[in-house]
Order: sequence, then C-alpha cells, then structure tokens
Amino acid sequence: MSAKLRPGQTAEIASPKHAKVFPNPTVAASMINRAKRPMLVIGSNATETETEDGDLIDYAIKISKKGKLTIAATGHLIGEFKERKAENVYSISFMNLGDRLRDTNWNGFDGKGHYDLVIFAGSQYYLEWLVLSGLKNFAPNLRTISLGNLYQPNASWSMGTVNHSKWMSLLKEVVENIIPTPSNNTTDNP
Repeated sequence: MSAKLRPGQTAEIASPKHAKVFPNPTVAASMINRAKRPMLVIGSNATETETEDGDLIDYAIKISKKGKLTIAATGHLIGEFKERKAENVYSISFMNLGDRLRDTNWNGFDGKGHYDLVIFAGSQYYLEWLVLSGLKNFAPNLRTISLGNLYQPNASWSMGTVNHSKWMSLLKEVVENIIPTPSNNTTDNP
C-alpha cells in the first residue's frame, strides 16, 4: 500500500480546495502576526481540553494578550473568560458567528471593520467543519486557521491530525512565536 497522499477522511471530498497543513508552528504565528484584524474563535470544548498550564481558554487568553486578537466565545464560555478577567471577549453562538463572518456588511464586534483572519480552536469537529465550509464558499477572501488537533479540510490552513502531546507542543510554539503588539496607550513623541 502506498502512503496516504492527502490528510483527512478517506472518502471525504470537501471540494477541490483543501486546507494546507502548517509545515511548522512558526508559520501559524507569522500569519497571526501579519493579520490586521484577527479573531480567535473558542469553541465549547475548550474547558475539556487540558494544556500544560490549565485549559485551552488559558492559551486563548495568552494568544489574545500577545497578538491583540478579538475573542469570540461560543457556547457557555463567556463566563469562563469573565472569571479569568479576559478582555476583548464577545459571546456569540457558533453558527451565528459563521453567518456574521460571511456578511460583508458586518463590521465586527467593535464596529471597526471586517476581520481578515479567523482562528478556530476548541470547537466540536463537525460544527467547525460546517462553519468553515460556509466561509470557504461564501467568504472566499477570509483566511481561516484551524488550531485543532484534527485536520480541517475546509480551513485555509490546518494543524493536521496529531496526537494530544504533539498538539500541545505545537500550540505552545505558536503562542511563543506571536510577537506582542504594542499597546495603544503609548505616549506620542513631541
């Protein structure tokens, strides 16, 4: 038998356009660093996903603080973010968010314009698959990243299918390589 040429499910044909798998985590971090208006979508499985220092919500807060990302908390997660005193977090249902992201007239949670990069993590696989399919077909200029440990064919980029320990080391490297965005509270030079 030959090696599997393409990641994903054997008979699954999402479309001719499939997600690219990150060659290394620094590529994901670089994409986040270059984005003008990135959003991080955290799904309802985030509290069940253990990391080295807590759960996926803790990683989301680290990424948000370093990269100045907007966080969209789906499901019941807004309470978890409030308990941890996270900023720039908005609550929205997962399917409604998918609809808003494909709407060219939506100016984001803060009214400052459309997002150019949307990163997904901690979502149920099948829901993320559906939302990413809709975005791929109806928001073709929106770049999407799946930071989950299973290959997401409908994203622009995916981490691929990896075991939990390898995935944790990849996520840690993504967080470490995000360049902190300067605060908007800096003083102007005369």
